[in-house]
Amino acid sequence: MTTSNKNKTISLDVKEILAQDGDLLRNIIQQVIQEFLEAEMDETLGASKSERVDTRLGYRSGYYPRALTTRVGKIELRVPRDRDGRFSTEIFDRYQRSEKALVLAIAEMYVQGVSTRDVSEIAEELFGDSISASTVSRLNKSLDQIVNSFANRKLECEYPYLILDARYEKVRENGVVSSKAILIAIGVNWEGKREVLAVEIANRESANSWKEFISKLKARGLRGVQLVISDAHIGLQTAITEFLTNALWQRCFVHFLRNAKDYLPRKCNDSCLDELKFIYEQRSIEDAHRQFKVWVDKWADKHEKLISWAEENIFETLTFYRFPPQHRIHLRSSNVLERVNEEIKRRTQVVRIFPSESSALRLIRAIGVEIDEKWSCEQRYLNMGYLKELTRVDLLAVM
Repeated sequence: MTTSNKNKTISLDVKEILAQDGDLLRNIIQQVIQEFLEAEMDETLGASKSERVDTRLGYRSGYYPRALTTRVGKIELRVPRDRDGRFSTEIFDRYQRSEKALVLAIAEMYVQGVSTRDVSEIAEELFGDSISASTVSRLNKSLDQIVNSFANRKLECEYPYLILDARYEKVRENGVVSSKAILIAIGVNWEGKREVLAVEIANRESANSWKEFISKLKARGLRGVQLVISDAHIGLQTAITEFLTNALWQRCFVHFLRNAKDYLPRKCNDSCLDELKFIYEQRSIEDAHRQFKVWVDKWADKHEKLISWAEENIFETLTFYRFPPQHRIHLRSSNVLERVNEEIKRRTQVVRIFPSESSALRLIRAIGVEIDEKWSCEQRYLNMGYLKELTRVDLLAVM
């Protein structure tokens, strides 16, 4: 039979299978695997059935039955034999590897934000049989080795810039739903690359939880931090002061502007805060000070409470002016971490309420691994050569 005729026959066979009712997918898989077995035997013998060529290495000797249990049920195969026992198929080993790939695919669906109920439905559509939610959850634990290794890896290099933030996820414990703090750290190394350094879970965002978080980072090798960027959570500030004594602190100006709204009347328009934003777009710290004075003079009579609060806290948000102009837009806020939080939220909102702390941590760490791998393949985030040109005296200069 010519190759063209053989292909037509296979095509007709598949069409016949597609026209049948019932075990459609199982029949297709059975035929495909059988074709692989026949092709393997042809390669072993150097000739196909009844083909007369000088390169033939042996002759066929019938078949023996072999059952293969798959996700679509048990399929019956006819494994070819040859007279001299040359033939040995790897198809069953290969299928076992594909089974492992299937498990990882299900785990990946979970990481992509598909609920266990939806995964069961998808699995039923794909494989012709249902997979229970408990089975899916068990399979997801295969991620633990990966995410735990990532979470406990040694930090080999220095991270001049460190960004810290927390978000909250709902977790069910003993039948009670509560909010748990997810503490996250991102670092920028001397190559200018971003890394997800840590993801941990805590009962709440407190001084003790942040101290434990930063202490663990330092135990893993965190060093060389010159600037920490975060919001003004008092517990986080306390931990930074105690454990990162040589680092400067930049209060995220976006969080600062959000906090400023608390000192304005509810029905106040946004022009006051819009003008305050101009302070963070100046060329130098001197220009920022002048712009702030202009703003204070304009709004002092109308918003005395806001002005008093801003005068007391504004300078915590201006530390970024000590660093290279090329870096400032990235250092004045924790927006890089906010974008990570948005990605986490996009996926965790499908789950809504996690059945345990471990399940929440597993998923969010897995997302962290994914983001970290993506960043490692991207171009550098910052050109750190500009920072190397500054001396410690420059950074500590009085503003």
